[in-house]
Amino acid sequence: MKRPLAILIAAAAALAVLVVWLINRYPGVLSGSSGKLDLVYSLLLLALVTATLVLHRRFKSQPALKHLGVWLLLGVGLFLAYTFRHDAEYLGRRLIGEFNPSAGVIEDGAVTFPVSADGHFVVEAVVDGTPLRFLVDTGASDVVLSPDDAIRLGFDIAALSFDKTYRTANGVVRGAPVTLRRIVVGPIVLDNVRASVNGAAMERSLLGMSFLGRLSGYSVSNDALTLRP
Repeated sequence: MKRPLAILIAAAAALAVLVVWLINRYPGVLSGSSGKLDLVYSLLLLALVTATLVLHRRFKSQPALKHLGVWLLLGVGLFLAYTFRHDAEYLGRRLIGEFNPSAGVIEDGAVTFPVSADGHFVVEAVVDGTPLRFLVDTGASDVVLSPDDAIRLGFDIAALSFDKTYRTANGVVRGAPVTLRRIVVGPIVLDNVRASVNGAAMERSLLGMSFLGRLSGYSVSNDALTLRP
C-alpha cells in the first residue's frame, strides 16, 4: 500500500474515532438538523484539506501530518467552543459583574447585584436612554433623582414645582414630581415610572418603591440583591 493512501486511511480512522467520541460525550449537540449539517460540512472540509495535502505532487509525510494535526486540533477547538458557548457567556457576565458590580449579573431573567463596600446596593439603570447609577432604597416611596441627574435627563430644574414633601432620616425634604418614560435595568423594562427631583443636592439618586414595587419580586441573600421582572 502506498504511503499517501495509508495516511488517508489512518486519518479517516482517527477522525471517525474522534467523531464517535464527541457524539457520545456531547449527545445533545447533534440533536437538531443544523448541528448535523454543521458536522457534515466540517467533515467534508477537513477531508478536502487532507486529500489536497496527501495528493499534492510535492507531498512530504511529516509536514502533511503536522498540518493535519493542526486542522484536527482546530476542529476540536471549534467544536468544544460551540458546545460550551453558553457557559462561556455566563462566565463573561460574571466577570463583568465582578469588575462593574453596579451592572449586575443576569441569569434566568433576573439580575443580581453584589453589596458594595459601604453596605449598600448600587444599580446601574438606563433612564430614558441615559445611563444613571442609583442607590437602592426600599424606604423611599418614589424614585428620587438628584438635581444633577435630573439635568442630565433634560429636566429644567427652575421650571419644576417642588411641592411634594418627603420625610427622610435626614429630615423633611421637598421634591418635584416627574414621570420617567422608561427605566431599564438588565432584562427589566418599566414604562411611566413615578419619580421626583430632590430639592437639595444628593450624592446619588435613589431607586425607590415606585420602581421596586412594580417588580414581580426582589430579595437579598448572601450579600446580593436580586431583582425579578
